Amino acid sequence: MDRDAYHNCSSLVKMPRQSYEQFWSSHFVEYIDKELSYSKFFRKYLLPNHPCMFSRRFTENWKCRKQWVTEEGKPNFQKLLQEFDESPVPVANCNAKEYNANPKQVMPLKEFIHYWKEYIQNGHSSPKGCLYLKDWHMSRDFPDHNVYTTPVFFSSDWLNEYWDTLEVDDYRFVYMGPKGSWTPFHADVFRSYSWSANICGRKKWLLYPPGQEDFLRDTHGNLPYDVTSAELQDRGLFPQFEEACQPLEIIQEAGEIIFVPSGWHHQVYNLEDTISINHNWLNGCNIDIMWQFLQNELSSVQKEIEEWRNTMDSWHQHCQVIMKACSGIDYSEFASFLKIVAENRMAFLNACSSGDSSDYSRHLSETLTALGPYHAAFDLQRVAHIIECLLCNEDFKRLDHSTSTLQPETLLQQIRDTIQSTRGQHLLYQE
Repeated sequence: MDRDAYHNCSSLVKMPRQSYEQFWSSHFVEYIDKELSYSKFFRKYLLPNHPCMFSRRFTENWKCRKQWVTEEGKPNFQKLLQEFDESPVPVANCNAKEYNANPKQVMPLKEFIHYWKEYIQNGHSSPKGCLYLKDWHMSRDFPDHNVYTTPVFFSSDWLNEYWDTLEVDDYRFVYMGPKGSWTPFHADVFRSYSWSANICGRKKWLLYPPGQEDFLRDTHGNLPYDVTSAELQDRGLFPQFEEACQPLEIIQEAGEIIFVPSGWHHQVYNLEDTISINHNWLNGCNIDIMWQFLQNELSSVQKEIEEWRNTMDSWHQHCQVIMKACSGIDYSEFASFLKIVAENRMAFLNACSSGDSSDYSRHLSETLTALGPYHAAFDLQRVAHIIECLLCNEDFKRLDHSTSTLQPETLLQQIRDTIQSTRGQHLLYQE
């Protein structure tokens, strides 16, 4: 990885509206069908937050592309049953709506496969509705299967790095759905990036760049469940709908990987019987977007319970509890997340500067080694920037940090010391 990719990237800003409009005028997504360096992907797609599509050549060696798919390109139900027969899987009903999402149930995979076969035999219909296996943590449940490899372009993944450290969760999923199954309009968790690879089948994606979703809100400020619904034409309900741009429509074929940028709202349809692998991920390029999302989430909670502000001594802490229940994280855990990311990279850079290979086995993952010291230094600069923002934030200041193993001010100073002490050393490395 070359130094120029990170040069002057320590103070990232969101892509300006004008740039999105320039991108939109072309109304297409770049298709990548040849070798692409990580540096180029970093500069051309990660930093400017642009979508792109990778051709099937990037997945052609995955085991699941061979083992989970028949010669006709259909889901290999027999093989899936051999591997995962009784495994419990989450299944959503696409024909039912519950709080702008689809209600889920858990069932054995063999029960879902039995339903899926009947659904196909009945002309892709069923009295049970259209069921969609979604958000299955297959990699976590079967860590030794190794049926795919995360492409290097998506390997700087703070989100799964954090949850892997805690050993309680991850954001790596398998989706399996019949023709006609779909996912309602949404943006991904924490406004993360996502990548999605079709193992078999085809998808249609409708994407809106950040900010366009505001034109799609109803008079109560709620986003639509189905962005294609005719009710959006009702100006009384959706007064700004006509101001929204047309969505970017993308057809994803079998084997292809789509990169969905941070904060892009989208709606997705399975045009055929489809299996896909999806990851949500965050890194230094979009951590500022996550931080802004968290501030917005807390502000919304505070507005909802403002009337009790003066009657509760612990009102601010209650806001954090509600925020975590709604969005999955609060400010304290966000600080812990940054701490783990920073400590891993400080250990890496210190090991690089000392030349002590024994440190590698203890502190360094294959990912940090592959991306190299320039990337680690960039990551630390991004973490330092967000910690500085936290320390200036009034809501964060109100939290009790006395039980924390490392105070934010101390962590910030350690990051600065590490960057300064290893600056000359890591520039010696050529990726």
